[in-house]
Amino acid sequence: MSDDWRTDRIGSALRGENPAVLRRLEAGFAVIGDVQFLPGYSVLLTDDPGARRLSDLPRRRRSAYLADMDRLGEAVERACRRIDPAFRRVNLEILGNTDGFLHAHVWPRYEWEPADLVRMPVWLYPRERWTDERFALKPRHDVVREAIGEELDLLATAE
Repeated sequence: MSDDWRTDRIGSALRGENPAVLRRLEAGFAVIGDVQFLPGYSVLLTDDPGARRLSDLPRRRRSAYLADMDRLGEAVERACRRIDPAFRRVNLEILGNTDGFLHAHVWPRYEWEPADLVRMPVWLYPRERWTDERFALKPRHDVVREAIGEELDLLATAE
């Protein structure tokens, strides 16, 4: 499959063509991140291609989107804690400074991170972490990908 889906992440998810999608949620799509220097990094995409910011959604959809963000955050937390005992916490962020569509970042954080970065925002990691092929999403990340999907399913049945 080509990387064309990367130019229209939401449209490709809606068409069932985005290979990063973990699960369809109520107001968006849980996807595994393109980079995995912090294993389990995930993103919640809105299912509304016209939404550029959270306030673009009607109040009910906004609440559903935030509930989906909470669910994905908990799933990442549970999956990463199960896989890596050095798991510390999850950071949730809605930024939108680079990509002009509504999305939320779910960053797992670990005790093994470099001492100068472990308590800092993930965006302060060196640029090569974002571009180095070693950290690109690969089949070796299927374990964490499947674990997050399983946790999303468990959380859905618990509601």
